[in-house]
Amino acid sequence: MSALFDLTGRTALVTGARRGIGLAMAEALAAAGADIIGVSAQLEPEGSEVQRRVEAAGRRFTGIRTDLGDRAAVYRLAEEAAAVAPVDILVNNGGTIARAPAAEHPDEMWDRVLQVNLSSQFVLSREIGRGMLDRGHGKIIFTASLLSFQGGINVASYTAAKSGLAGLTKALSNEWAGRGVNVNAIAPGYIATDNTQALRDDPERNDAILGRIPAGRWGRADDLAGATVFLAAAASDYVHGTVLPVDGGWLGR
Repeated sequence: MSALFDLTGRTALVTGARRGIGLAMAEALAAAGADIIGVSAQLEPEGSEVQRRVEAAGRRFTGIRTDLGDRAAVYRLAEEAAAVAPVDILVNNGGTIARAPAAEHPDEMWDRVLQVNLSSQFVLSREIGRGMLDRGHGKIIFTASLLSFQGGINVASYTAAKSGLAGLTKALSNEWAGRGVNVNAIAPGYIATDNTQALRDDPERNDAILGRIPAGRWGRADDLAGATVFLAAAASDYVHGTVLPVDGGWLGR
């Protein structure tokens, strides 16, 4: 593998690693040489799919079960991860979505989505980022969204959080780029995961979405693999504060 994309000797912490996009990201980073600390609220203690895939790539795997909706648990996660190894790559992918018309969007729904999708990601980036700053190198990758650019329908809290992540990416980059830490984000398009099952099950919405994607298909989780490795590797050392769409051409339409 080209040294530009070689992650041998690096440790990556990936939240939301149990399934979907996070699983694909963890597998891609392991294939590029990184050891993985996988995080999920429902992560099995042993024998998870992400553990199996990482170890099949010949890399070490450590699983940490954490609810990102619990602020105290996020602090514990940072401490537990640091005890495993210095984290060179932080992939803030874990998230949740809640759908309700804005006029019926309850406070509890708003608070939980903002905590999981935005506040926890800032806290974890700050706590892990300190070590990166001390060492003079590190890569932080957020999973943003098309709704970092657009408003969406019936997802006010999710849109607010994902728009916030786009701003947070730039804000952290402005402070940390000169100290050797790259902060960027990936904005997945419409990816076939559990989060989009309701849309794919609705024939009208499914057809409308497909009709607007120039690539002509829903994305797959592994479509995010290349962008993840790029932003984690030396190939992106001069890339800072970017929100990279991986969307089949949706935003260009």
